[in-house]
Amino acid sequence: MYAVIETGSKQYIVEKGSTLKVEKLDGETGAKIEFPVLMVGGSGEPRFGAPAVEGASVQAKVLAQGKHRKILVYKKKRRKGYEKLCGHRQPYTELKITKINA
Repeated sequence: MYAVIETGSKQYIVEKGSTLKVEKLDGETGAKIEFPVLMVGGSGEPRFGAPAVEGASVQAKVLAQGKHRKILVYKKKRRKGYEKLCGHRQPYTELKITKINA
C-alpha cells in the first residue's frame, strides 16, 4: 500500500518503512508526526481526496534533523568588477513512515 502526502509545499509518495528527507518540521528526534493523505493506492482501486482522503492518515517518526550539503551561489557582472559568492545549507527533517491508515 502507498499514499501521497504533502508537506513543505511538495508531494511525496510513501510506503510503510520508507525514509525520506523533507523540509524542516518542528519536532525532536523520536517524535511522531501525522500527515493528511491526498491519495491512497495499492489495494484495489486508488482513492483520491478533495483535498484529503476522509479518515486516512500517515504516521511518521522523526529520525534526525540536519542540513544538506552546502550549495554555492556565484554572481558576476562582466566588465564591472562585481563578484559575489554566497553559500546556503537547507535544513531538513528525516522521517521514517511507520503506519498508513486507509
